[in-house]
Amino acid sequence: MSKPTLPDGLVVVVKRDCETCQTVVPVLQQLAAAGDVTVYSQDDPGFPGDPVSVYDADLAVSWHHDIETVPTLIKVADGAEIERTVGWLRTDWEALTGISGLGPGLPPMRPGCGSKSVDPDLVDELNVVHGGSVLRSRRIEVAEAEDEIEMMFTRGWTDGLPVVPPTEQRVLKMLTGTTRAPDDIVATVPPDLVDITVEKVAISAVMAGCLPEYLPWVLTAVEAVCNDEFNMHGLLATTMPVGPVLVCSGPGTRAIGMNSGINALGQGNRANSTIGRALQLVVRNVGGGRPGEVDRAAHGNPGKLSFCFAENDAESPFGTLAGQHGIEPDVDAITVFAGEGPRGIVDQLSRTPESLANTLAAQLQVIHHHKLVLGFDAILLMGPEHARVFADAGWERDRILFELHMRLTTPAAVLERGAGDISEGIPVGMSTADLPKFRPDGLMLAYAGGGAGLFSSIIPGWVNGEMGSKPVTREVRY
Repeated sequence: MSKPTLPDGLVVVVKRDCETCQTVVPVLQQLAAAGDVTVYSQDDPGFPGDPVSVYDADLAVSWHHDIETVPTLIKVADGAEIERTVGWLRTDWEALTGISGLGPGLPPMRPGCGSKSVDPDLVDELNVVHGGSVLRSRRIEVAEAEDEIEMMFTRGWTDGLPVVPPTEQRVLKMLTGTTRAPDDIVATVPPDLVDITVEKVAISAVMAGCLPEYLPWVLTAVEAVCNDEFNMHGLLATTMPVGPVLVCSGPGTRAIGMNSGINALGQGNRANSTIGRALQLVVRNVGGGRPGEVDRAAHGNPGKLSFCFAENDAESPFGTLAGQHGIEPDVDAITVFAGEGPRGIVDQLSRTPESLANTLAAQLQVIHHHKLVLGFDAILLMGPEHARVFADAGWERDRILFELHMRLTTPAAVLERGAGDISEGIPVGMSTADLPKFRPDGLMLAYAGGGAGLFSSIIPGWVNGEMGSKPVTREVRY
């Protein structure tokens, strides 16, 4: 709809459901007696009655002319706004109209009320009706008797759980979460190698249940997994139970209410649950990565619905995982990691860093298989009480990782196929030296979890290197 032109002279926008608008009715009568004034009423065609108003029934005038408060008084010349004032302030109304002695007997000032055109219950619909749609996605007509939730199940658009219908109003509202244009290309999504726009990501974010302020994190996650380094196609095609793990950090995680504390890897937090879910819906619905087709996981894991959490970087004694990958402190960032579901480590008794390091190394050694080395990465997610043991001893990130690598180095003879009467292992004669469990950058350290409980967790990774996946860290773009 085109923008309505305001008539020359004085224009006042009011609504009956506003005490200040009712208060200034005598002033409107004074203005009408003095010359040209047009009154638009947002909610009642009979208000104020004298003078007679124009009914802004569809709120087109209010929406197109950015009326945020009523009453709003506007001076118009040659169809263009010259000046405006909001609420009732006698001195401002007299200055704008050039008429003195307005509203005798009225208080000199009263604040206005919220315009109906910015009512949270109406604004999304008004944006669609009056904004002129910027959306380019194909519209799906749903029959009146058809259940839209069941329809999306039937068409295969869900991850097994109900999704939110991505109406035009919801998608437009989601797009307010970013400054990026709806038609900007975000990435090329594997396995079908389909270009995806900001708009299409916003649709998945709506379906996942995200709030608009989550959208920059979803966009960043999509960018981080859709590249050769992360190898999302390979991650789908493998029979191992792996999927994208999103480790978020920076002040933005707290601004959107992400959970980095109690139950950080569990249910109950909207941001954690829906950001990761939105990424998975992008890969499924845009990229074509569906279970039983390209997705060939033998067992999978529940994290393939969503595996996303925040580090407690505000309290971490050794920085963040993003920092380990070169991101400056206090910068919002996501590290994506090709990982399995978490497994817990219990050590309630260690009070020295050496003892705790021995425990952690023993548990890290057995991921995937205790005789398989160098081929897999892992994230050690340390809880606050375990981290405190190292912090109290002055061990920082580099020292912790060094000590763990030292404890995770094993004689090659012990790792060879057949050793210990176990067929699995490294090829015989592969090495005569001791071998580390992880490549130099293959063990990563993150900090999250509840303050009580001497626990940590391991997130084992998929195959690393050129044939597998590399962790990718990206700053969040808003």
